[in-house]
Amino acid sequence: MIAFPIAKVNLGLNVVEKRPDGYHNLETVFYPVPIKDVLEIQLMDREFPSAFDCDLKVTNMIIEGDEQRNLVVRAYQLLKADFPTLPRIHTHLWKGIPSQAGMGGGSSDCAYMIRLLNESFQLNLTDEQMIAYAARLGADCAFFIKSTPCYAEGIGERMTPICLDLTGWHIGIVRPDIPVPTKEAFSHIHPHYPERNCREVVSQAVETWRDGLTNDFEESVFALHPEIGAVKERLYDMGATYAAMSGSGSALFGLFKETPNRLCQEFPNMFTFETLL
Repeated sequence: MIAFPIAKVNLGLNVVEKRPDGYHNLETVFYPVPIKDVLEIQLMDREFPSAFDCDLKVTNMIIEGDEQRNLVVRAYQLLKADFPTLPRIHTHLWKGIPSQAGMGGGSSDCAYMIRLLNESFQLNLTDEQMIAYAARLGADCAFFIKSTPCYAEGIGERMTPICLDLTGWHIGIVRPDIPVPTKEAFSHIHPHYPERNCREVVSQAVETWRDGLTNDFEESVFALHPEIGAVKERLYDMGATYAAMSGSGSALFGLFKETPNRLCQEFPNMFTFETLL
């Protein structure tokens, strides 16, 4: 039983106000990108000596921390509480989506775990029910239940589908080897409403986005890490029609009319990815 969690980018991201609970309300547009992890589950033998109902093995990248706190395992635990008959499982997660990149890798993994458990063990959950479970695990987890373009508000959990199709555009993604902890990124934010809502801007031609879309994290992240800001400028130098940082970073992306086939050469020792959307 296998699934392929995908990544996302934020086409504009505005932090509009701080909430009484300490979180921040956002306005953003999520768009799926076919960078993939691989998530596989197998039934655990009844005699297998495990202290946990769901164990986890991560390969291809190092993910620090207690595996039982990983969002994939927490997704299993969340459903297990409501569906006690869920069997014990082994979980293998092959990571292809870079971490601490603002591309939602961990959030996608947990949402696809919910989807995989629902399909594999006939839980008969609707999309809306799976979205509700995913939202309990993280702000942008719910997006990955459907993984279709949407406008998100609140902490990212209130989503409205939008008609946005970037088919025919080339996307180039660069992730500098500079982690940007979310807490650090938010600590320098000054919430405000933008002049134009990002949902309105993305309804216009991509050629207009450079002057209308903003990511509020860029100002503080680029000040702390000028190397990240330099990547964005280089993407424009290479011919990007629109370029931005995704989420709170540190991945950046550019939308190109032609294939940006020099990414590896331009950004040595960095994660790069290019595809036709």
